[in-house]
Amino acid sequence: MRPAAADPAPMQQHHVRIARTARYWVAGEESDVRDLWIVCHGYAQLAERFLTGFRAVIEPGRRIAAPEALNRYYTDGTIGPHGPHAPVGATWMTREDRLVEIDDYVAWLDILHDTLRPAPAARVLVLGFSQGGATVSRWASRTTRRIDHLVLWGSPLPPDLTPRGDLFGSARLSIVFGDSDALAADDRVSAELRRYTEGGLAHELIRFAGGHRLDDAVLRRLADA
Repeated sequence: MRPAAADPAPMQQHHVRIARTARYWVAGEESDVRDLWIVCHGYAQLAERFLTGFRAVIEPGRRIAAPEALNRYYTDGTIGPHGPHAPVGATWMTREDRLVEIDDYVAWLDILHDTLRPAPAARVLVLGFSQGGATVSRWASRTTRRIDHLVLWGSPLPPDLTPRGDLFGSARLSIVFGDSDALAADDRVSAELRRYTEGGLAHELIRFAGGHRLDDAVLRRLADA
């Protein structure tokens, strides 16, 4: 009778830091910037196309930078080789190794802020759409970089953040939801905003007629704020 096989040695997880290259797209001139926007795309989007949604507010004196999430993938769900026209998207994180993913994109956004070098007199507006809203929430709650106006568009606070008055430092907070956004039913939005109020997190709510998308009129309102 063969002896029972010995249990294999337990597997252990390790991490190692590596250098890699991140990508971002910019609209607007680099000089005489009075209004710097950093805008983070949603799940399965790419930065270049997301940035085209801000055409309505591109004007002299305003620079808009769209960083891209570090994880790209083919979004068509097929297995096997992909041709040159296969759609590609990016995600800021998944549940797998999530804390490390969060650390990485917080560091990436800090580096981007440093690269853009906002002038002391320039307003820094940070906008996160959908999954990008959770991304900028976590960044804004951790960073020492200056953010004057934080906009969460079609996105609640992630559950790991507890609303409190100083959560985002001195940044003004705007919450934007479309009236027909399937992810923003009235009761869900009301419950979310109640969390902010109870936690002492000052905010303004902006609603518009539309779904889970950007809206030119709201972008102009934010630009004029």
